[in-house]
Amino acid sequence: MIINIRPSEVKGTVQAPPSKSYAQRAVAVAALAEGGSAILFPGDSDDVKAAVNVARQLGADIEPTENGIMVTGGLRLPDGPLDCGEAGLSIRMFSSIAAVFDQPVTLTGRGSLVKRPMKIIEESLKAMGAECTTSKGFLPVTVKGPLQGGTARIDGSLSSQVLTGILIASALARNDVHLFVDNLQSRPYIDMTIAVMQSFGVNSVNKGYEEFFVKAGQRYTPCRYVVEGDWSGAAFLLVAGAIAGEVRVTNLDNGSPQADRAIIEVLKRAGALIDVSGDGIMVAGGRLNSFEYDATHCPDLFPPVVSLAACCRGRSGITGVRRLIHKESNRAQTLKEEFGKLGIRVDYDDDIMTITGGDIKGGKVTSHGDHRIAMACAVAALAGRDIVGIEGADAVTKSYPRFFDDLELLREKQL
Repeated sequence: MIINIRPSEVKGTVQAPPSKSYAQRAVAVAALAEGGSAILFPGDSDDVKAAVNVARQLGADIEPTENGIMVTGGLRLPDGPLDCGEAGLSIRMFSSIAAVFDQPVTLTGRGSLVKRPMKIIEESLKAMGAECTTSKGFLPVTVKGPLQGGTARIDGSLSSQVLTGILIASALARNDVHLFVDNLQSRPYIDMTIAVMQSFGVNSVNKGYEEFFVKAGQRYTPCRYVVEGDWSGAAFLLVAGAIAGEVRVTNLDNGSPQADRAIIEVLKRAGALIDVSGDGIMVAGGRLNSFEYDATHCPDLFPPVVSLAACCRGRSGITGVRRLIHKESNRAQTLKEEFGKLGIRVDYDDDIMTITGGDIKGGKVTSHGDHRIAMACAVAALAGRDIVGIEGADAVTKSYPRFFDDLELLREKQL
């Protein structure tokens, strides 16, 4: 699908989409609870749909309600491969959960997930006493338990999602789980995992993000869980306000542990005007200047931050490039290529990306099947000189199906 974005001023208020990161975690944990849990406002992104599908395959009964879904937990051996779609979090969560069975379970996926490395799942689950194989480090993943638990050391340098899966499954392990984690990245996402586990009655101990302890024998209990707004999706709307007018985004928790809440600090460094009131964040354009920011623990911010930097005077620098290689696309290279088509120079060397702000021209770009690249190009196009056509714009359904509708809503509300 191709969507054309015209240069536009934006003004108005929109509601942040539900956090797919929280929703997926809640679905997985509710599926392990004994009884029914109401999950409110989970959204309808592709990744959440994938988590719901896998939870059903594992025995959970999931029915729609007026404001969300009712998940009645149940755990049974699936009668076929678990299809995780393109959801990286789901493949890493449910591989650990499936490892509680004493018979083999295979997990598959499609699209960009086929190209993403799975070796870290294999290594981590073996360290937990389970069997795990991959296809030369890629999908499919086959696991076989039981998950023994005990003491293990795992690598956290590539992704925090494998640790998320192990922590969630640890309550079902035969023995207490004591993990030593090397070089953990994206630490706020582990805070999110621990918070969701606690909401469903399972406690864990985090010692400086280097050591974790989960006592075996704990049970997940049903609860009423409200999915909060997504700072990752909202970041694009807030950047739109900074570069093309004025936007207020509601349904955001300013005290959330979500990593991408850091967009507020980035916008401040760039010189945008910001007002925080209640659950709403208003951002308006100011005199935007170059900035530097370390996005190592919030790598999903790279795309919206590149859109922001493209409209700033001077050269901006973002640290954390090594976290971008194994996303839905190689985001470092994709950002360089697609923003280059718009006349913006993006360079990266080792772990630092530099963006030289300038005039954004029109033209045609492609999302590379990456939802965040599609949104980044669309936001940048608002401040451009001519129409930008985005091929593969439907990639946004992975995380924010209403993105282009909300963007149009802001344009329609111009004063």
